Amino acid sequence: MSAPGESSKSSQSSQSSPSSKATGPSVPPRSPQVSWPSLPAQSGVGERSSGEDRPPQPGSAVATAPAAPPLTGIAALSTRYRIGAALALAAVAVGACVHLLMVFLSLAPANTVTKQHGKAIEQWIYPEFEQNWKLFAPNPLQQNIAVQVRAEVRMKDGALRTTGWNDLSAQDGAAIRSNPVPSHTQQNELRRAWDFFVSTHGSDNRPVALRGALSEQYLRRIVVMRLYRDDPTSKEGVIQRVQVRSSTTSVQPPKWSRERVSDKPVYRLLPWWTVTADEAAGGVR
Repeated sequence: MSAPGESSKSSQSSQSSPSSKATGPSVPPRSPQVSWPSLPAQSGVGERSSGEDRPPQPGSAVATAPAAPPLTGIAALSTRYRIGAALALAAVAVGACVHLLMVFLSLAPANTVTKQHGKAIEQWIYPEFEQNWKLFAPNPLQQNIAVQVRAEVRMKDGALRTTGWNDLSAQDGAAIRSNPVPSHTQQNELRRAWDFFVSTHGSDNRPVALRGALSEQYLRRIVVMRLYRDDPTSKEGVIQRVQVRSSTTSVQPPKWSRERVSDKPVYRLLPWWTVTADEAAGGVR
């Protein structure tokens, strides 16, 4: 038998036990949480950005490839014009090659090609493309050579009038001095024509080469053209004959030199040349 005090304690413990089982074990209080800033992921390390796999949203800027540069030059032309340009360039290239070949053959020593096609080579080269080496001569020219011409002109009333001497070289010199960009014709046409004539004629003015007649015709046509253009008398009539002469004057040495040269001009007078019908009618104007 138990004591009365023990029964009261047991009843109190039996009454308090349900409440203790219902509440369960005690939980300690939580500490306040601290939010730390997140660090961005390094490129190529860790996770990828969440926006890489997302499709571009409407209105957002999207990186596009740079546009191709516009075509220029021949590539910008249409197919038809490309073909035309290619044909033109091919024609120019072929013409340049043929010209270089002709110049080479004209300067090369006599060979089989020049013997068989010498006439064709001369017709291509002379007189416009003739080559010489006077620039590299050990004794350059020390003379001034002027080409002068006069003419017999049939006037409208039937009278025959002879003009005075026209200094064509002086006219070219004046045109060059007053022109900052003189033309090739003003500088070289008359001079080259006279050199061509002298190289193909002897001191008696007779041809000494096969190109003598060609050089005479070339010089005559130039002087007739110049007379019709600049001589007042020739403009009023028809030129029948022309006569050409050269005036050669030595270049004076400097004052400090002891050399003494004559300053008097030396003339070379050519015979009268009859002007052909097409030249007299103005065919070379």
